[in-house]
Amino acid sequence: MTIMSKKIILCLTILFSLLALHDLLLEPQKSLPLQQPNQRTIPTPQDTRPRVTRVIDGDTIIVLIDGVSEKVRLIGVDTPETLDQRKPVQCFGLEASAFTKIILNDAVVRLESDPSQNNRDRYGRLLRYVFLINDINKQEIFINKKIIAEGYGHEYTHRIPYHYRDDFKTAERTARENKTGLWADGVCN
Repeated sequence: MTIMSKKIILCLTILFSLLALHDLLLEPQKSLPLQQPNQRTIPTPQDTRPRVTRVIDGDTIIVLIDGVSEKVRLIGVDTPETLDQRKPVQCFGLEASAFTKIILNDAVVRLESDPSQNNRDRYGRLLRYVFLINDINKQEIFINKKIIAEGYGHEYTHRIPYHYRDDFKTAERTARENKTGLWADGVCN
């Protein structure tokens, strides 16, 4: 065997040893949790409250309700369009969608229907008020109203006045007066 062959074999042996050591060091440690004798692990119940799984745009979301995905249209609020293929993205539409995504993405919510409104709209979406649940301080944030108050949408009455209509109109008036969001000078001319 030549000196060159011996060096190649030595280098290959070192390389394979390093690879084996690398794999050994990176292999996840498999250890069992320590349990006292006769101690049982009690599974925690799954959270069955409605959870937002996707935000479609500023006023439409998908919520997982009892294992079923439902498209939900927020009652009383309309945000600028971003997905209507018949027209271009409207002014402040991307901002409204982003705002709703930030506050509702993967959030636990409470849904409230309104007896004055249909259960579903003509597209089959559930019509609901959406309340963001904060488990820390047990407070709820009324999302429909917040979108209007922050200037990401405006009050919208489809045909029949709804329960919170006056509150939503007041929130819009205040947002306009304060030039908030889409009502700011020069934003949507």
